[in-house]
Parts: sequence; structure tokens; C-alpha cells
Amino acid sequence: MPAPPACGLSLLRASPADAHDCAKLHAELFDPPWDARSFASLLGHPAAVAFVARQAAAADTVAFILGQVAADEAEILGLGVRADWRRQGLASRLIAALIGAATEAGARALFLEVAASNTAALALYRRLRFEETGRRRAYYVTAKAAPLDAVTFALAL
Repeated sequence: MPAPPACGLSLLRASPADAHDCAKLHAELFDPPWDARSFASLLGHPAAVAFVARQAAAADTVAFILGQVAADEAEILGLGVRADWRRQGLASRLIAALIGAATEAGARALFLEVAASNTAALALYRRLRFEETGRRRAYYVTAKAAPLDAVTFALAL
């Protein structure tokens, strides 16, 4: 059954208390997954900028974005949307929230990389006017597949 429209969702600033939920969702979406300890460490860092999307009725985390700001640069470290909540603009909302927080923190550019095989993410970033800046050969290594290239992007803020 498809998820209802993105109403009833709250976008909240993430903290180390969200590490378990983020790690659980990350494990559903990515190989290799990040564990809760890694998320707690990243979310607890002073440079962290992160948000979670929660379904209000179930207090269920359905998406997250994790980034960091250093000087005048920001980077998206991870973005995940549960499969049944995709194609409803949630990733765009999370990116907009991160951009707002990063801009407030003084960032003038936002960077990220994404697997070259992730056509949905590539289309999203291009639609949001990120510019492709390069490629990292065999950047993503998993136990289940051959290494994948990463496409790097930048967005002036």
C-alpha cells in the first residue's frame, strides 16, 4: 500500500537521540550500512546539520538528511527516504532544510557525491540545480556488487 501524501510529516532537527532510527533506515537503503554509533558520533559533532522526517501518527522516522558545515562549505553526507515515501517531494524538502541551516551557518557552497547508478538521485540533484563537478572511480565498495563510481556535485548557496 503506498504511503499517504507527505502531510502528517514533521521535519525536525536531528540529534544524537535520532541515531538508532537513522541507522535502521540507512540499513534498509544502503550497503554497507552505517551503525547507530557512527550516526551518534556524526550527529553529536558541532559541525553537523541534520534533519529527520517523522510520520506524526506513528512517530516513525521515514527519511533523514545528514550534513556538515566547515567554514563556508557544507556537504551532504547522507540522504535516505524510505521506499514507500519516495516521489512525494520529501528529499527536496530535506535538502531545502539543510540548505537553510547551512546558509545560516555561513556556508556559501554545498557539495555531495552520489552513486553513478542512482538515476533517481542524479535526476533530483540536477533538477535542484546542482552542477556536476567530477567523478570518483570505484568510490562505493559493497560486498554484494562491483565497485561503483561516485558523481560529485556542487551548488552555490
